[in-house]
Amino acid sequence: MAHKSNTAEARFQSYLEALGRVIGHADRLEPLRSYLTGLLLPGKRKSVEPMAAKIDPFHICARHQSMHHFVSQSLWGENRVLSVARDVALAQLERHAPIGAWIVDDTGYPKKGRQSVGVARQYCGELGKQENCQVAVTVSAANAVMSVPCAYRLYLPERWASDDALRKKTGIPEDVKFQSKWEIALDQLRAIIAEDLPAAPVVADSWYGSVTSFREGITALELSYMASIAKDVSLWPPGADPLPPAPRKKRGRPPKLLRRDEQHRPVSAEALAMSLPKDSWETVRWREGTKGVMESRFSRIRVRAAHRDYWKSTLRPEEWFLVEWPPEESSPTKYWLSTVPENVDLRSMVRLAKLRWRIERDYQEMKDELGLNHYEGRNWRGFHHHGVLCIAAYAFLIAERARLSPPEPVAFLQAAPIPPTFRPRGAPMSSRTA
Repeated sequence: MAHKSNTAEARFQSYLEALGRVIGHADRLEPLRSYLTGLLLPGKRKSVEPMAAKIDPFHICARHQSMHHFVSQSLWGENRVLSVARDVALAQLERHAPIGAWIVDDTGYPKKGRQSVGVARQYCGELGKQENCQVAVTVSAANAVMSVPCAYRLYLPERWASDDALRKKTGIPEDVKFQSKWEIALDQLRAIIAEDLPAAPVVADSWYGSVTSFREGITALELSYMASIAKDVSLWPPGADPLPPAPRKKRGRPPKLLRRDEQHRPVSAEALAMSLPKDSWETVRWREGTKGVMESRFSRIRVRAAHRDYWKSTLRPEEWFLVEWPPEESSPTKYWLSTVPENVDLRSMVRLAKLRWRIERDYQEMKDELGLNHYEGRNWRGFHHHGVLCIAAYAFLIAERARLSPPEPVAFLQAAPIPPTFRPRGAPMSSRTA
């Protein structure tokens, strides 16, 4: 047991040194060590002060000041730190299986106030409704064994992007302009390709997949996709392509645009799914879950996306339309468009579509165990520094899990005894740091 602990400790030290080299100044190494250690240690709250109390309980004020400055003010590049963390995790991930997908997603952080950078009333996935929150867009590498976030950026609502006073107050960089979430995700995928990381299909939920420009952007990057879509996305069924350009008139340029009319129109994803023959549905098992075997009914056909193709002169290429319709439901529940090769079998498609569950688990663990949503600062730099350090802690954690069985990745980290009189600022008199 001691041997395992010592080995993990040596790897943690090597990891810190690798991160320290991209962070820059040597005087940042100690707050880096303190911050990652605080994130990895058990505890209910992972904001700076409670972590400082666990690291150095007899010098809490000084440690708190050092760690707070490191995360909110120091001029180190979070993307370089994220690259080191990603590479450490991917080295272990690829020992088990190649990268199976790049998963685009986002995660929300509910906020009560309105002063934190990027806070707005918007959809919050954690709550499943519109609420006051921040939202970060991510791209994660995943296979059937593990996954790790590889890109992380705050979505900046238009109100924030266009308000000079808010930008100055929260330190939003001048080059950061308003982008929709899908545009941020495409930029993140471009950066991943530029770093020569392995190509893999892009998996995305319907908030991204329903956007035609997002899917076309992925294709332009020479990647395939498995994109969930909304039920009202318009499609051309097999054999029902748009009409060719109108016949040429005696004068003027020859018409070039595709057509549709009242009798010849695309149909919604839902209507097309409902019309599929009964014998086209197959029961597919895709994994063993905590609640037993995960299975459902699926059907697929080849279609063409129809969105505004009356402004196009050529047909969009055919792609897969995949539908899930659980037997206990009265109508289909999920729809996907996919450009994976035509010869891919149905079970492989389903497993790819369902790989998104891993990212939801990652977010949940980073929030519950590593304090991803515990940052109390308000500025742009601090938000990204804290998020990337949480991902760095998680990358080390999952790399150790992949390496060891049974995993004991942070057994060597021990919190110092906290004086019984310590209470975080703003806590009730009976409160103690967990």
